[in-house]
Amino acid sequence: MAGRKADAAVVRDALGVGVAVGLSGFAFGVTSAGSGLTLLQTCALSLLVFTGASQFALVGALAAGGNPLTAAAGAFFLGVRNAFYGLRLSQLLALPRVVRPLAAQWVIDETAAVALAQTGRRQVRIGFAVTGLSLYVLWNLTTLLGALGAEAIGDTDAWGLDAAGPAVFLALLAPMLKSGTERAVAGLAVLLGLGLLPVLPAGVPVLAAALAAPVVLWAESRRRGGRGQR
Repeated sequence: MAGRKADAAVVRDALGVGVAVGLSGFAFGVTSAGSGLTLLQTCALSLLVFTGASQFALVGALAAGGNPLTAAAGAFFLGVRNAFYGLRLSQLLALPRVVRPLAAQWVIDETAAVALAQTGRRQVRIGFAVTGLSLYVLWNLTTLLGALGAEAIGDTDAWGLDAAGPAVFLALLAPMLKSGTERAVAGLAVLLGLGLLPVLPAGVPVLAAALAAPVVLWAESRRRGGRGQR
């Protein structure tokens, strides 16, 4: 009985995340169509890329007139974080090899957050699967609806829908910033990204923001080294 209650709680939490985040796919569909991508291109991004922050970064850079290669590079570096999630999740999920390539498509912020919050392997698998399935289906469905309804909405900038994806990403990321070093990296990345927007081509500030991590870690190591010499 206790096991069933635990499973039900995981399913409830996973569906909550999947539905809440999946609905923001509508904002991506509208933003993507508004930036000039076709319906097919917009839907292909959600079906194949399936990582909201990278998708918004790509279409945002393209809408701002950025070079497609630079926009793709920025989106790629944002998506690299999913590889680190995968290293941890592969140990917790312990899935058969034949299933791993399919499961890799669902390794994103939301599935990692739900899965890593569980204690037993069964709950980890349930959380990962339910979040991944519900989010993938809803994200792609709402992407389609958003792209189809872009013309009816009109000026997407006036609605501010392009901020929905980054807002969801930040809401998921904020609770993970527990140490001073992590908060320093996040703060410096924001300063770099926003500060360089007026002077660099679209998409490049995102790449520059990635320098925040090595800079903060270098400063932290110097500070600790200085303490050790006293």
